[in-house]
Amino acid sequence: MTFNILISDPLSEEGIYPLRQAEGMNIVIDTNSTPEELAMKIGDYDALLVRSQTQVTREIIEKGTNLKIIGRAGVGVDNIDLDAATERGIIVVNAPDGNTNSAAEHTMAMLMSMARKIPQAFNSLKNQQWDRKAFIGVELKNKTLGVVGLGRIGAEVAARAKGQRMNVIAYDPFLTEEKARKLGIDFGSVEDVLKAADFITVHTPLLKETRHLINKEAFEIMKDGVQIINCARGGIIDEDALYDAIVSKKVAGAALDVFEQEPFLDHKLLTLPEVIATPHLGASTFEAQESVAVDVSIDVVSFLNGGLVQNPVNLHSVSKEVMLKIAPFFDLSEKLGAFLSSLSDGVIEEVNIFYSGEVATNDVRPLTRNTLKGLLKRNLGDHVNDVNAKFLADRIGIKVVENKSSTTKGFLNLLTVEVKTTNGVRRVAGTLLNGMGARIVKVDDYPVDVVPEGHLLYIKHKDQPGAIGRVGTLLAKENINIAAMQVGRTIIGGEAIMMLTIDKYVDNYDVKDLVELDDIYEAIAIDL
Repeated sequence: MTFNILISDPLSEEGIYPLRQAEGMNIVIDTNSTPEELAMKIGDYDALLVRSQTQVTREIIEKGTNLKIIGRAGVGVDNIDLDAATERGIIVVNAPDGNTNSAAEHTMAMLMSMARKIPQAFNSLKNQQWDRKAFIGVELKNKTLGVVGLGRIGAEVAARAKGQRMNVIAYDPFLTEEKARKLGIDFGSVEDVLKAADFITVHTPLLKETRHLINKEAFEIMKDGVQIINCARGGIIDEDALYDAIVSKKVAGAALDVFEQEPFLDHKLLTLPEVIATPHLGASTFEAQESVAVDVSIDVVSFLNGGLVQNPVNLHSVSKEVMLKIAPFFDLSEKLGAFLSSLSDGVIEEVNIFYSGEVATNDVRPLTRNTLKGLLKRNLGDHVNDVNAKFLADRIGIKVVENKSSTTKGFLNLLTVEVKTTNGVRRVAGTLLNGMGARIVKVDDYPVDVVPEGHLLYIKHKDQPGAIGRVGTLLAKENINIAAMQVGRTIIGGEAIMMLTIDKYVDNYDVKDLVELDDIYEAIAIDL
């Protein structure tokens, strides 16, 4: 059987070697098509390989009547309409590991260049100046590197820094004391890392929680003379705050490869001699470009020949009949995971998911993956999906256990998710009410009836008169309107919880004053 494969973005010949070697692969390379031209001819192809140039829109996907797989030679899949591909039954694969080494090496190159002022000295020489005293740098040996985000790239950077005889302290929401000990590094909170480090490098995804993570307040708690590196995502560092910190001499240097707006050509940061910058070159090596193309080519060949893929983005593995039965629970399962991601404190060690009632008679693995997606996205980003969520959980050492029971305690179906962290256990249960949709019916040991959507506030308090009034008064002062309220308690006068639905998004900084009120123990903002 012959398969037609279209490559619409430039890929190296070495990268597509697995396609060339496989039998029955008719390869067409056309990197100059307009979107309209691509939509007209995509129906002739079984596979499409792209990088970031081609925008694989819903229109193109719907025109791809024979399309079976789309391969993205890189990490992000922002240029591919995943929903449209999933609806059409088209598998999307990517190459999440291909640029790890390249990005880590670029980070170290930027770190060393900044520490020794190499670009500035080179420019001085080009201007026919020989000024050794102007470019005195600092050694890395015995200095402390703070790593914010210890995923694949962050861990590689930490290992290389250890090779330079640096001390390393890291923060990652999934970093435990045992893992840190094995890596030979210290660990702590973000604040611990910022306070201790002589050099700081960030390696987190860009999320709502990480946008401007390094801001004016963060700079204020850093050491004087700290130096900053960002080869991860533009937007993690507040660029205006960084400029002010450099001008004030709080920050001695910055090395930037990524920016909030790219191309980055006229920002005032580039006027400062303490700043060195490159135009988003973290993955720009021959090896990385070849590696991501090879990974995707191997997956395309395997899939078209009836095999498995290593890096699926949207693949389901149960029959259509089972999917129809469990599909109503998909949104609920993700919301329960997302709810616990905000509620839980500490490093996640174990996730137990309990399926009770009729739903337990089915293959619930897609629901488990969907729950994990909701749980992990807050810290890992939007690249987490119901296909790779279990893989990511395994990789960061989270034990996942499915439990099934016919007992539902009064509900036709009940999903309960329990998360064990280094700081304790949190639990949430939900169900589908006939004609009324999804409901959270229990948080820890407290019964409630909460619609799992929108902006929520979880407040733990003492069950005493006046507690609800004090909360309402404070929220009113902050112009936070309450749309709905549920109170759950186990005994009169004991501990209880309020679950508030509010009209706008707030973060935990906005509600921090709640825990200063009498009889209020905990206040957490949850955005679903």
